[in-house]
Amino acid sequence: MKKLFTSESVSEGHPDKICDQISDAILDEVLRQDPNSKVACECFATTNFIVIGGEISTKAKVDYVGVAREVLWKIGYNDASWGIDSKSCEIINKIEEQSIDIAMGIDQANDVIGAGDQGIMFGYATNEAPNFMPLAITIAHDLVYLATKLRKSGDFANARPDMKSQVTIDYTDEKNPRVETILMSIQHNPEFNEKEFKKFVKSEIMDKIVVNKYGLNSDFNVLINPTGRFVIGGPQGDTGLTGRKIIADTYGGYARHGGGAFSGKDGTKVDRSAAYMARYAAKNLVAAGLAEKLEIQLSYAIGIPKPVSIFIETFGTEKISLDKIYKAVEDNFDFSVSGIIKELELRKPVFFNTSRYGHFGIQDCSWEKLDKVNQLSRYLK
Repeated sequence: MKKLFTSESVSEGHPDKICDQISDAILDEVLRQDPNSKVACECFATTNFIVIGGEISTKAKVDYVGVAREVLWKIGYNDASWGIDSKSCEIINKIEEQSIDIAMGIDQANDVIGAGDQGIMFGYATNEAPNFMPLAITIAHDLVYLATKLRKSGDFANARPDMKSQVTIDYTDEKNPRVETILMSIQHNPEFNEKEFKKFVKSEIMDKIVVNKYGLNSDFNVLINPTGRFVIGGPQGDTGLTGRKIIADTYGGYARHGGGAFSGKDGTKVDRSAAYMARYAAKNLVAAGLAEKLEIQLSYAIGIPKPVSIFIETFGTEKISLDKIYKAVEDNFDFSVSGIIKELELRKPVFFNTSRYGHFGIQDCSWEKLDKVNQLSRYLK
């Protein structure tokens, strides 16, 4: 029996990703003007209509509606017949100030920062791909990223912004994974040549990623727009919400998830910052050779600066004892909220690029740096 695992990704034109991008674009603009801002921003999108809501405490003066229109324009939603028009859509701003009860627990004396909420967060890394991410989600992101790039350049004729990918990996031989099936659903113009459209997707997107980039098999099963037609898409085809793609945002279901979304939240919100820090630690530990796969769970209580608990799982791939791995983590990583913000430089406007194509593995982000590998490798001795 084959051992199959599947992950999915979505493009920046997907309605949920529209909302993630608006939330993070607002976050970045607020932090650009006032790095100490507290931000929790969410969006809802439907046909030619967007609501921006949440709580923001800041000295910044931001045109929230203007930021949203710019995001839509950059995606390519500039025609009402496509579901939403950056110039004419209705946008309602319902942002309020952050609760003073929450603020009291976050800002403490001597630059100590308490966690903005309780919760559990996971970070994961594996050595099966060059970016220390699971293979299925890595390929899924690459597919929609390339398809979007070709759409924007004009090389992908008749394609529209809303796209999804789904990649199934055959792990029957775990040392030699193969691509079993690739599914892509890509919004298109009403008048298009279906045969030429699908031929382009297979040869110029799927093969370019699977065969050319990763050197994997070319005999995978192909599904492209399996219903036969995908004209109505974007917010017209489905509503969008910030934070509804948390599995595509992380590890494609290959690792556990605490349930908290990322986009629109500043670094005091441990849903985001602690998940980034856990990824940073896991990636460096795997890159240093302490394990082939590693997952870290952190838990926090609102108002408390440090984690309530830390749990490490290596899935039997550890190269040293778990006690030594815990010691390596304790010696080299500060999981306090202020420590995370300082280490990963989360008061800077660095978040918008994470709102598309995953938060881990493909961005030049501080939590993807491998600057702890040398000191961690000493624990192997």
